[in-house]
Amino acid sequence: MIAKTREIENTRRLTNSLPLIRYVDPDYTYYAITNARCSTGEVFVKPGDYVKVGQQIGMRKGPFFEQPIHSTVSGTVVGTVKKFHRSGKLTEFIQVKNDKKDVFVDTAIERTPEEIAKLTREDFVRITKEMSLVGLGGSSFPTYIKFQTTDPIDTICINAVECEPYLSADHRIIMEFPFRVYRGISYAMQAFNAKRAVICIKSKYQDLYDCLTVAKRRFPDLNVEVKRVGNYYPQGWELECIKTGLGIKVPAGTLPAKLGVMVFNVSTIVGLYKAIRYNLPVIKRNFTLTGDGINYPSNYRLRIGTSLQEIIEQSGGYKGDENKVMILGGPMMGANLVRDDAVITKTCTSCIILNEHKEVEEPCVRCASCVYSCPAGLQPVAIMQAVKNNDKEALKNKLNIKACILCGMCSYTCTSKIHLTDYCRKAKKLAL
Repeated sequence: MIAKTREIENTRRLTNSLPLIRYVDPDYTYYAITNARCSTGEVFVKPGDYVKVGQQIGMRKGPFFEQPIHSTVSGTVVGTVKKFHRSGKLTEFIQVKNDKKDVFVDTAIERTPEEIAKLTREDFVRITKEMSLVGLGGSSFPTYIKFQTTDPIDTICINAVECEPYLSADHRIIMEFPFRVYRGISYAMQAFNAKRAVICIKSKYQDLYDCLTVAKRRFPDLNVEVKRVGNYYPQGWELECIKTGLGIKVPAGTLPAKLGVMVFNVSTIVGLYKAIRYNLPVIKRNFTLTGDGINYPSNYRLRIGTSLQEIIEQSGGYKGDENKVMILGGPMMGANLVRDDAVITKTCTSCIILNEHKEVEEPCVRCASCVYSCPAGLQPVAIMQAVKNNDKEALKNKLNIKACILCGMCSYTCTSKIHLTDYCRKAKKLAL
């Protein structure tokens, strides 16, 4: 068991130091017509149509917003197919055959620094909406809505904590594209007329601190601080990041904007740089494939819409004869996959493939480990009982299930191995 623990820990450390492998020319790419935030969608192309990089090929429709769907390659539309989405659900995707010529749409233009300096807040709203920029840390919240705030913003907070185990996609984006990070920050500060920005990283990562500190010299007039925060989970939770990085405690249910703070994930801020500078949607992203069930844990620079199966093959395939546990996203908040027939969307940070080690769920012993570990101060066992009793009233008014961030700490610390996070997820749906 000790040897197994050491092997997993070595895998976590390994990908942080591995440079990106560019895998940007898959034969086919796939684009989800719907997602977790948009339950319906419309397709603008038909089989046989030729599409270009950055061309809008559909529209997802949410309850109060829309998300354009863009092609990330040039080539021919094949049709629609069913594949697994990052949510773990089987979803319909538009399939495009890549001609590998990278013919860009005519609207992909490089703005000059002078043109960018003249952009207004309304321009930022329009551009990020047209380019369908969303939270790339996994939230997928539309970025243009953040730019629509009427609250005065004093500070831009860049969440580069990446606190879940195994993940290193954001780590590598800083190490290899630090200038894009700073330029994206400068655009965000311009849009909000913010006075300062703070980049939050884990204190143990000296390499990130050194990289960002040296890169900052190219931007002497930019008021940006690199802040080293805690090494614990869930340090990447937005409210925890603001509290430790800025010293501001945001009350539950209050938007950070009300306190003059706007938060962006570090990958999102690089996406903002691409949208403003080149008028392009997110075409490529960093992706970590790791775990003890894969032969060669690696960091990739991928084309959005790439098949997960191709990346597994690029990493030497599966390791060992055991059954595999596949998690798209982090091990704490990611979604389990029943098959590897999945697609890497713009909000996919990683896939973790583990050799299965079954654990038996036992009755609750009332140890309160889940209560002590909950960052939102909730009572997971009481929530579980309310779900079992279908007690919607208790979930809404007494147990405050809305405050749950589904961080997974209750399941992780449970001495009886009860899947408490699953009950919390069900509770959120019941309380709607």
